[in-house]
Amino acid sequence: MTRLRIGPLERAERRLGLLLLLPAFALLAGVVLYPIATLLWTSTQQMHLAQPWLEGFVGLENYRRALEDDRFWSSMGNTALYVIITVPGAVVLGLALAMLANLPFRVKWPVRLGLLLPWALPLVFAGLIFRWFFEYEQGVVNAMLHAFGAEPLRWLSTPSLAFIATSLAIIWKSSSFVALVLLAGLQAIPASLYEAADVDGASFWQKFWRITLPMLIPALVVAMIFRTITAIQTFDIPYAMTGGGPGHATETLAMYVHRTTIDVLDFGYGSALAALMFLISLSVTSVYIGHIRRDEGTGG
Repeated sequence: MTRLRIGPLERAERRLGLLLLLPAFALLAGVVLYPIATLLWTSTQQMHLAQPWLEGFVGLENYRRALEDDRFWSSMGNTALYVIITVPGAVVLGLALAMLANLPFRVKWPVRLGLLLPWALPLVFAGLIFRWFFEYEQGVVNAMLHAFGAEPLRWLSTPSLAFIATSLAIIWKSSSFVALVLLAGLQAIPASLYEAADVDGASFWQKFWRITLPMLIPALVVAMIFRTITAIQTFDIPYAMTGGGPGHATETLAMYVHRTTIDVLDFGYGSALAALMFLISLSVTSVYIGHIRRDEGTGG
C-alpha cells in the first residue's frame, strides 16, 4: 500500500485547526484537568487544618484508610442503594410522564410546564418540601394515613422509612429531567410507524414494545447516564430531609466527603474520598459508553 501524501495546503489547514482548538484545550485544562490534578495531589497529603503540624506527603495512606473505614463502606452502600432504587424509578416514572406529555393535547404548554417545574426546583428546596410531607405530627403523608384509619409513622426517625422517604423525593425530583429527555426522543419517532401499526391492527402494548421502546433506546441511555452519575453524587435531598440520619442510615458518599472536609477539616482524607467517588462515576460512565459503542459496532 502506498501512503497518501499530505500536501502543503492540508498541513496548513491542520495547523490552523489545532491553533483554533488551543483556546478550548486551555479552557478545558483550567476548568477540568487542573482541579482534578489538584484533587489527586491533595489526596496524597496529610492535610488536616486542625492539625497543621502533621502536614506532609503520605502517598496512598488516605486511600488505605478509606478502604478500612466502616463509615466509608456504609456511605458507599447507601449510595449504591440510591442508584439501584432511584435510577430505575426515575426512568419508569419519567417514561410514563413523557408519554403522557406526548399525547395530542390541544394546549400543550401547561403539560410541558408541569414537567419543567420539578426539574427547575432547587434540590434543597425539594428536600425541605418532602421533609414537611413526611413530618411526624404535621406532615401530609401521616395526615392521609390518619384519614384512612392507619397509625402515623415516624418516617424521618426510622432508618428504613427515612431511606424510603428520601428515595421517593429523589425519584420525584429527577423523573422530570428524564421525562424531558424522553419526550424529545418520542417526538423524533416518525408518526408513519404508528399509522402503519394501526393499519395492521396493533394494540397499544404492541406498539409500545415494538416501536416506542426500541426507538427510545438512545434517549434512554443518555437519560440513564446522567441519572446514574447524579445518583452517585446524591447529596442535597437527603441532607435537607434527614442530614444523613437517623444515625448514618441515609448518609451518602458525597455527604461523607462534605462532613470530612467542611466539618472535620481533614482535606487530605476528604480529597481521597472525593477521588474515589470520581473514579466510581468515571467507571460507570465508561460502562455506558462501552455499551453504546458495542451497539453502534453491531448496528443495533
